[in-house]
Amino acid sequence: MDNAAAFSIETEQRDGVRRLRLSGRITLADGAPLWSQLGRLIDGEGARPAGAAANGAVARDRLELDVAGVSLLDGGGAALLLAATSNAVEHGRDVRIVGADGEVARLLQLYDCPPGQQCLHPAPRKLTILEQIGTAAVEVARQGRQVLAFTGDLIVGVLQAVRRPRSVHFADLTMLMERAGADGLPIVAVIHFLIGTILGLQGAIQLHRFGADPYLASLVGLSVVRELGPLMTAILVAGRSGASYAAELGTMEVGEEVAALRTLGQDPQRFLVFPRVLALLVVVPLLTAFADLVACLGGMFIAIAELSLSPKTYLRMLQEAVDVSDVMTGLIKSAAFAALIGLVACQRGLSTRGGAQGVGASTTSAVVVVLFGLVALDAVFTLIFRLLGW
Repeated sequence: MDNAAAFSIETEQRDGVRRLRLSGRITLADGAPLWSQLGRLIDGEGARPAGAAANGAVARDRLELDVAGVSLLDGGGAALLLAATSNAVEHGRDVRIVGADGEVARLLQLYDCPPGQQCLHPAPRKLTILEQIGTAAVEVARQGRQVLAFTGDLIVGVLQAVRRPRSVHFADLTMLMERAGADGLPIVAVIHFLIGTILGLQGAIQLHRFGADPYLASLVGLSVVRELGPLMTAILVAGRSGASYAAELGTMEVGEEVAALRTLGQDPQRFLVFPRVLALLVVVPLLTAFADLVACLGGMFIAIAELSLSPKTYLRMLQEAVDVSDVMTGLIKSAAFAALIGLVACQRGLSTRGGAQGVGASTTSAVVVVLFGLVALDAVFTLIFRLLGW
């Protein structure tokens, strides 16, 4: 027995069967001496009985590893025992483990790999670029189908809410509108004022070269009202409220709060989703109108500071350039963006699986899908308005 090891191995030979009796504690901490001793004894070194031939006759005997005396076996020790027997079997030896009982037998069965079977999972195959594109396309289509199915469920829930208004949780509507709207005013104001100043500064440099300074108001006004105002506001709302909705509903889903609502007879679509989507439909167009105003003021700041235009001239040119139809196209876009943010964020939140990690993945997925959807939807609206002549 090894003085540093917590196990012992005794050998005996009887009726053509050589038996190695293991006793004590077989753990991974003693893995090196265990592997070394098993290797020597299985090969027959130091284990031949008196009078045995030295030409390897003992090696042809059946060998049994008796673990009846093992008091403790951990996973590492079980893996070592099975690996030693497997190596011997691969070299043509007749080796088996006997005497296992209770927890020892359970661990050996857990770690055992039957001969002829592939017990290790093969390494994942690296996908080609075409396979990656195809997989991504299938995933986009799957998520799109889920969003459409979720939208259909929401429409059904809204129709039922019309018949039973008290089934909708309107108590949170004011709080949701405050979080999505009023709490976002500072960041919306700062971002859009900077956007207005950047547009004004870039436009002023070019327009001044051609003596067209008064047209700076047209450049900033139309760019902000028709495109940048609705899109940038929606992106900010997606980052704030969309991520918040996905995280909230995802936490409720993994915490089985949504299941509890269903148990109480409440429809999550009416109780959780509809108030959030409605709040965004109300506040996002208002935020967009506020953002348009702030961005135009940023352009006026540049017009006064860089081009020495008077505020009266800038506002008059802005009024001539921006029509009511331009403002309406931006507000229509913002309403559609709000619906997209609410639907995707809530759908990803309610489809969360896998605990805290799943909540993070759902939140990230919601933001990425929303941002892609906003740009795509903006392109669709731009094409439609162009065809309509707006």
